[in-house]
Amino acid sequence: MSIKPKSGSYLILALLVFTGGCSVMKHKMPPLANIEGVSRHFTIGQIIGLEKGEALSFDQMVGRLESSDLIFIGEVHDNPEHHLLQVQILQELMSRRGPLTVAMEFFQKMQQPAIDQYLAGACTESEFLKAVDWNNQWSFDYSLYRPLMLAVKDKGGKILAINAQNDIVKKVARSGLDNLSADERSVLAADIDLGNEKHRAYLYDIFNNEAHKYLQNFDYFYQAQCVWEDTMAETIAGSLKNAQRPVVVFVGNGHIVNKFGIPDRITKRTPAKMATIMLTPIEGQLTLARETSDYVWLTGACSRRSVLFHHRHHQENNENPLRTGPMP
Repeated sequence: MSIKPKSGSYLILALLVFTGGCSVMKHKMPPLANIEGVSRHFTIGQIIGLEKGEALSFDQMVGRLESSDLIFIGEVHDNPEHHLLQVQILQELMSRRGPLTVAMEFFQKMQQPAIDQYLAGACTESEFLKAVDWNNQWSFDYSLYRPLMLAVKDKGGKILAINAQNDIVKKVARSGLDNLSADERSVLAADIDLGNEKHRAYLYDIFNNEAHKYLQNFDYFYQAQCVWEDTMAETIAGSLKNAQRPVVVFVGNGHIVNKFGIPDRITKRTPAKMATIMLTPIEGQLTLARETSDYVWLTGACSRRSVLFHHRHHQENNENPLRTGPMP
């Protein structure tokens, strides 16, 4: 089943064709996805409900999302297609529900005052970007994220900064949680769960393949990842008390795959009905497990730089390798 374009979505449809062509050119095999236990194949442009292994229209997916308290929309950060699809989903949700709280991994909690000023019109966009030190603190091209920011601002929504401070997480990755000062520890989540064995095994595979070249201690590496997950989870859980639901969360795919990153850590703090959508690039053949996500929207794989490059770039700077949203 192909996705029926909604009004105003022709640019997105054109991009799907373009990025799909890019994937085909790179590989002799056409880009196809399989779901464990499902005989049919899926391809670029299709939305899949993983529970039943079924192709859905855009309207069907959004209709199912409306009953959720939390909607996670993942991404590969430098994939332009992903950001256009995110805007499409967000605009449709806001057209149905009005202004929403939108939580973003891209901002650290300490940057919330600057975000609030920008949304209130108290500063220019240039002043805002300087205040949050965008180029150094996130580093991905702001033009990828600008449509999301403007969509929320235009509708009078709220943007919630959810991430931990980069410098503190870098310190954890180098020398562990126990080496933090009391002040540094106080701005992180009160409870940081290091005991999820499936999550740990998933990250160990990533560490084993790449991260160990730059970070020698897996325990510190894992502690840093959990600092990110739990700090974001605690911030989002706290926002649910006063926010109009659903709260929409934009993060890298690696933070929501199998739900053992942020989603499960939220449910430990507060009950919430949630849905996860992974915008998933495919090159060649891909097999997805049912537990990967609630929904997968298959896309082309034309990132501006390769996933491997991003892993190396972030690890060299002791940053989060999951920011590129590794394939599950």
